[in-house]
Amino acid sequence: MASTIQIRVDDELKTKSDQLFRELGTDTTTAIRMFLTQAVANNGFPFEIKRRVRNPYVAMSEEDILEKLENSRKSAAQGKYRSAESFVSDMREKYGL
Repeated sequence: MASTIQIRVDDELKTKSDQLFRELGTDTTTAIRMFLTQAVANNGFPFEIKRRVRNPYVAMSEEDILEKLENSRKSAAQGKYRSAESFVSDMREKYGL
């Protein structure tokens, strides 16, 4: 015997998830079924759930800022950087913006 589960989600979330799962070769209903199966098999969520420990909007100390700046300079010197245009383009593509 099979049971029916009905959930309400925003239209945008539904559209994006349908597209994602279609690209992955499945559909949203099957993906939800897979999630539930894995939750039971793992006796909990099938992925790690974390709580933010630090508020990213809290002011940083001068020492923290200087450390991040130094790390950024080292990365840039090693060629580990991207143009803003490239980054924005990737974000638009990834999140449909």
